[in-house]
Formats: sequence, structure tokens, C-alpha cells
Amino acid sequence: QVHLLESGGRSVQAGGSLNLSCAASGRTYAGYPMAWFRQAPGKERTFVGAITGLEGVTFYADSVKGRFIISRDNADDTVYLRQNNLKPEDTAVYYCAAVLSPPDAKMDLTSALTYDIWGQGTQVTVSS
Repeated sequence: QVHLLESGGRSVQAGGSLNLSCAASGRTYAGYPMAWFRQAPGKERTFVGAITGLEGVTFYADSVKGRFIISRDNADDTVYLRQNNLKPEDTAVYYCAAVLSPPDAKMDLTSALTYDIWGQGTQVTVSS
């Protein structure tokens, strides 16, 4: 059974840093895009960043560009989200997502509709 499990979320002060992890299981994810989304209270789920399969090309939302870094370890089927210079507006539940179908150039990696499976989320709270 395919499964994603996020960890690493907690409460931090503004300006602090966190490392979120997403451990994938049930199959190999090495050649498939994965992403992070977030959902703040009362708001829709929004794109944070994505990373392609074998090439490791990354994409970021403008709101986190230059502060957040996505990486992956294909040997361990794990994706990471390094969050630097956190701001109160980064407060949200962070979700990991993965594509299970063979990737192609037409995929919109910024759209939640592209992804086939999701984790349960990990809470990040940033206080001012």
C-alpha cells in the first residue's frame, strides 16, 4: 500500500528554521515528481514547491522562493523541505504529495490535481 508520512513540523519563532521530511513507502518513488503544499486555517491548499524524479529539478511558489529548499533522497524514498527565515504567514499544515503515473512534460507540478497520493500533514506554527 502506497503511503506518505510527513514529520518535522512544530512551533517556532519568526526568523527560525525547520526541516520537514516526507517518507514514502509501498513502492519506489525515485522517478516520480513529489511536492509540498500547505493549507492555512480557513484557506485553500496552495502549492509550496515540487521536485522532479530523477533529475531533481525544483519549482517554488513566489512566496517561499529564496527561503525554502526542496530536496530528495531517492535511495530512501524521502523528500525534504528546508524552511529558512520563517514568517508568521508560513503558519499552515504542510502536506507531501506524489505522482504515481509516469511523468510527462505536460504535467502542471504546481497543481494539486496532478498528484495521486497525499500524506496526513504536519503542522508548522510561526509566532512573531
